[in-house]
Amino acid sequence: MASIKLKFRAHTDNKKEGALYFQVIHERVVKQVKTDYRIFEYEWDKRRGDIVKEFPLSAARNETLRIVRDKILWEQRKLEQIAKSFENIGQPYTADEIIHRYKESASDKTTVFEYMRHQSERMKKLGRTRTGETYQQTLHSFMRFRNGVDLYFDMFYADMAEQYESYMRANCLSRNTTSFYMRILRCIYNRAVEDGLAQQNNPFKRVYTGVDKTAKRAISIKEIKRIKELDLADKPDLDFVRDLFMLSFYLRGMSFIDLAYLRKKDLANGYITYIRKKTGQQLTIRWERSMQEIIDKYPENPTPYLLPVITRQDGTERKQYLNKILFVNRKLKQIAQLAKIATPLTMYVSRHSWASIAKSKNIPLSVISEGMGHDNEETTRIYLASLDTSAVDKANCLILKDL
Repeated sequence: MASIKLKFRAHTDNKKEGALYFQVIHERVVKQVKTDYRIFEYEWDKRRGDIVKEFPLSAARNETLRIVRDKILWEQRKLEQIAKSFENIGQPYTADEIIHRYKESASDKTTVFEYMRHQSERMKKLGRTRTGETYQQTLHSFMRFRNGVDLYFDMFYADMAEQYESYMRANCLSRNTTSFYMRILRCIYNRAVEDGLAQQNNPFKRVYTGVDKTAKRAISIKEIKRIKELDLADKPDLDFVRDLFMLSFYLRGMSFIDLAYLRKKDLANGYITYIRKKTGQQLTIRWERSMQEIIDKYPENPTPYLLPVITRQDGTERKQYLNKILFVNRKLKQIAQLAKIATPLTMYVSRHSWASIAKSKNIPLSVISEGMGHDNEETTRIYLASLDTSAVDKANCLILKDL
């Protein structure tokens, strides 16, 4: 069997990037295959013969190295599969024949993995970071299903979609989670059809792409009050997380990502105005005393952000947010125990709870849409977008008076 190894050739100027290439050895004949990928010498792990896994560089550079690693792995596997196909035939072959077959396969035809990477990067460049991340998550899931073996879109049929669904269910993913991945994959597939990379053969017709109703995630106004009245003076971490949960509730169930990215300039003339990250919708909320009391508890954030969630502007803002939401939801489980609340507590519970409590106040569905009870958020957004802001502010005042 031929040996395929990744190699690195440093640049004579150590301030410039060196070249990555493959070394193909068969029958003692050594050949090289150039790649388009270049890295710095300190980004090459000599001991492992691979790109470094993690390096204390900028978040952007680490992401670049991750993408290079993924692409290099795919190219190496392609070379190995070509060598294996020659072995299976059982006839003599040369290193040159492996390379020739490899270059023939590297045509203009875009693979599924490559296209998904491109779409993920495209979404991030368009400012749709969360969408880009979900594309990336789906790619990693699909790559695991395929054991890292790429394919072309014209190889993607209904049988494969069903196999992927079965694989996910076998790994204990819920129907809503499998449907989430399937909907993203379908979206990418349809775009590939539009781009002329495949003919539409409806490969998702036999898999589930709906949304099952989930267990109720709202808690009562009495439980909200128990959270508010907890004595957490000697537990500053829990106190801070409780404040974030309450502020989210005060702000009509504002999602954590919108809370984290609120800017100081968004608060002006007694109102806070922000653009929802998920929908792009602009919302305006009257600023109440209970909200200001929480802000006054903490030193002013040195960044332009209102809350001390993102505390550094160094290119790691997204990572800070993701780390913080994990921390917050973990601490909320402790708060739920202290407040004797059985419902699994997360930041999303505050959003459901505000809507549910608003409904219990007989506030019309034209003001709120039953605690996010619609099948999709677009319906909720349409309801809220058509309202006079003062009606929603009045609803919020009614709720906050009970606290």
